[in-house]
Amino acid sequence: MLRQFLSFIALLWRLLRAPVLLGFGALAGFLVPYTITLDHQVRERFDDLNWQVPSRVFARPLDLAPGRPLNADTLLLELEAARYRKATSAVTPGTFAQNGNHFEIARRAFAGLDGRYPAQTLALDLVGGRVTDLLDAKTGKPLHQAELDPARIATLYGSKQEERRLVRLEQLPTLLVTGLQAVEDRDFKHHHGIDPVAILRAGWANLSAGRVVQGGSTLTQQLVKNLFLDRGRSYVRKGNEALIALLIEFRYDKRRILEAYVNEIFLGQQGGQAVHGFAAASEFYFGREVEALGPADIALLVGLVQGPSYYDPRRAPKRALARRNLVLEQFHDTGLIDARVLASAASEPLGIRAKGALPRNRFPAFLELVRQQLRRDFADHELDAAGLTIHTTLAPSAQLQAEAALDSALKSLGKRDAGVESAVVVTSVPNGEVQALIGGRDADSPGFNRALDARRPIGSLVKPFVYLVALAQPQRYSLASLIDDAPVDIPQRDGTRWIPKNDDGDVHGKVLLIDALKNSWNLATVHLGLRLGVDKVRGLLESFRLGRTINPNPSLLLGAVDLSPFDVAQLYQYFAADGHAVPLRAVRGVIDGKGRTMSRFGVSPGTGDYVAASRLVTWAMQQVVESGTARSIGAAGLGDLHAAGKTGTSDTQRDSWFAGFSGNQLGVVWVGRDDNRPTGLYGSTGALKVWIDLFKRLPAQPLMPPEEGIERVWIDPENGRLSDAVCSGARELPFVEGYAPTDREGCAMDRIREWFGQKDN
Repeated sequence: MLRQFLSFIALLWRLLRAPVLLGFGALAGFLVPYTITLDHQVRERFDDLNWQVPSRVFARPLDLAPGRPLNADTLLLELEAARYRKATSAVTPGTFAQNGNHFEIARRAFAGLDGRYPAQTLALDLVGGRVTDLLDAKTGKPLHQAELDPARIATLYGSKQEERRLVRLEQLPTLLVTGLQAVEDRDFKHHHGIDPVAILRAGWANLSAGRVVQGGSTLTQQLVKNLFLDRGRSYVRKGNEALIALLIEFRYDKRRILEAYVNEIFLGQQGGQAVHGFAAASEFYFGREVEALGPADIALLVGLVQGPSYYDPRRAPKRALARRNLVLEQFHDTGLIDARVLASAASEPLGIRAKGALPRNRFPAFLELVRQQLRRDFADHELDAAGLTIHTTLAPSAQLQAEAALDSALKSLGKRDAGVESAVVVTSVPNGEVQALIGGRDADSPGFNRALDARRPIGSLVKPFVYLVALAQPQRYSLASLIDDAPVDIPQRDGTRWIPKNDDGDVHGKVLLIDALKNSWNLATVHLGLRLGVDKVRGLLESFRLGRTINPNPSLLLGAVDLSPFDVAQLYQYFAADGHAVPLRAVRGVIDGKGRTMSRFGVSPGTGDYVAASRLVTWAMQQVVESGTARSIGAAGLGDLHAAGKTGTSDTQRDSWFAGFSGNQLGVVWVGRDDNRPTGLYGSTGALKVWIDLFKRLPAQPLMPPEEGIERVWIDPENGRLSDAVCSGARELPFVEGYAPTDREGCAMDRIREWFGQKDN
């Protein structure tokens, strides 16, 4: 019987030998070159594994120091913008506790332009709108200065719209690395890319169902799906997956494979942005660094690997919670956590942020300025998806307060609010950092950026520069100089005549230079400008490199020059910076994907040739605020700021302007219509309202201009000569040192002194 069976087998082999050998030969002939081709593709992709990593744009870090202006509302805005949460128990990185004006803030570790800053818990007290005490909360040691990690305000994506943060394995919590293997691939360290037992189990399930319903994929195979294959399910695809996994395991060590996996795995979606890798997922779901995650958070992320959409904790919180707790039990079963940690972690809520923490173009007008300034050194394709960290100058609290002030003030205009647009620029004094920039009433919408691109006549905002040209010649002009406020009638080239008027319709005769500026008298300004020479005024304005040619017509003296709010901020930064031309900047520096500082954008102020004259103009603009066209600032309760500023209104009230500064911030506001129709608003009734509302919110400090190079004397306003404080009508004015009047004008008190002096003789 056995002999017959063997004979049958021998016969069968003789019949099938050729087809079988041909089949094996054909299979080998296909598999060998196919495998070589796949191996080449694997090496090409894996050797130069290069993901599109978005560039991240950050606000400036919040600088804390005793004496620094700061109130509780502003601090809370900063914390919210940086995704800090109120602690429910002890503070942990990314949380804070508040008790009235006392704060404990657990700062997260972060990378700045000067290196990495470690996590630290800070304690501070706010009294009277200032930081009074700043301590290391753990040691109680007083601190001279500290910074909070900056808010992420935008993301610059490439074509794939992938959110990813590249990390090394050592940067991840140990529980995340070991827990991932315990749940997804317990034999990861021992298999060679495929797990036969898991494959057999999945194969049986698929045969039973008559279709592919289950996978037995290892971590390596999951990585292959993400890097090389589509999302389909078929036996051919499964074969490719296994073959590529074997090739990867043959070519690369386990550490390289696992590191690629933790950076590539898909873990969520926000709109068009796909979230890849555990570091990006940590920020997306929890709003904090992956290093700061606890066991419950780690279990949720590991659980999402099986199905980011199905277990989405925002859309299916109950399902996500059950999955997380199942993963925690697997952590416990494999000895990664003990029973106490399991019980504690399982009792925690999901703890995710209500919205995905992937900010993108939150402040589009400001981001446009950032791009403009970066284009001087980087092409657009070098910014998007380059993994850069861009540190900007934006102060989130100032930006949000400006948006709120703009909305509130414009709504208060009543019927005049219809169709009105606005733009706001806020800068830091004296370094010229742009803290806030609003391009329109709908601050969140990209589009026409009025702060940068709406060039409108600036009206009386030009006048301080006319007076600066005069006061830069102290041998000829001072604030006590008498100038003519008399009618002006100038023929034009087209045969018409230019006949400007004062806003009040009056002519004031001989007036002090200080009064002409304080009251914004047009006729006095024109007479002064014509005497100085319009070309000199034009030359001064063009020296600020505003990027446009200015026509030297006499009407320039009353603001017939079209500038954007950003241009005006650049001009007025000169006065705010104490007579130094400081370029406005929106970028502090750029760090590459490896943490190295590529570029720093510092400030190179001008030489300050007319500092003393600038201080006189600033003092005069403080009088504008105290008793001139901007006196409503004091009436609004901001008199203690001693702010300096100037209102501006273009012809027929088409444009309403105000530019003003305190000791630490400059604000420029424009209000008008896109169709250039009249608004019915003066500078004092439109833009100034926005400025007042804004500076009520900002933690501003008083303006105290330096007195070096300045002397104060009493003068007789009738003739500008030296007088005494006791003389009727005498006024104390500042002068460039060495140029105060020496001719004395007598008064009754002088005659009494003379009489007593003669009697004594």
